[in-house]
Amino acid sequence: MKIALFGATGHVGHAILEEALARGADVTAIVRDPARLANQDARVTVVTGDLAKPDTWLDAVRGADVAVVSISARRDGSNDAVPTLAATTLDYLPKAGVKRLVWVGGAGSLETSPGVRVVDDPHFPDAWKAEALGQAKALEVFRHSKSDVDWTYISPAALLEDGPRTGTYRVGSDQLLVGANGKSQISIPDYAMALFDRIEKNDARRQRITVAY
Repeated sequence: MKIALFGATGHVGHAILEEALARGADVTAIVRDPARLANQDARVTVVTGDLAKPDTWLDAVRGADVAVVSISARRDGSNDAVPTLAATTLDYLPKAGVKRLVWVGGAGSLETSPGVRVVDDPHFPDAWKAEALGQAKALEVFRHSKSDVDWTYISPAALLEDGPRTGTYRVGSDQLLVGANGKSQISIPDYAMALFDRIEKNDARRQRITVAY
């Protein structure tokens, strides 16, 4: 399997890269700064590119079975960058012949009760709000898209952090999943595993799902 991965230098993106390699995939990693990608595996082709500039990556992703996007706009504090990038990706992937997309989404748009989102909680951290709202807008871009790309938007649990790869997780839809301990959480390695399971099973197409313990 051939994977085009945007954001491999990020914390979650690197875990997805490691999961892909563990399953025998060949990866084209499109990154803005190749110096930040420490992985030297021969199955990884590193391409300098920017998701916002399709001319920098369009040729590189041709022949990929699936594109995976793991990006963050937290540093620029913009809640418009992420939905714009979602629209760009949907517009340009078909031009490279790529019809499958898996998007690393946010937890902020998940519902804690009907019509009430995680990001609507008055205690939601201000430092994360712009990114959470941007990811919520990106989800709407996907849901209203007429593109023929089969996308999957995967929201993590409320708490996505370092931890072991336990090999277990639950799958939900639009509601925040909370465990028996009263917490909504998943480790980054288990999130990456769940994401790659969707790729291999080719399920959850044109859907938002969430994964958590």
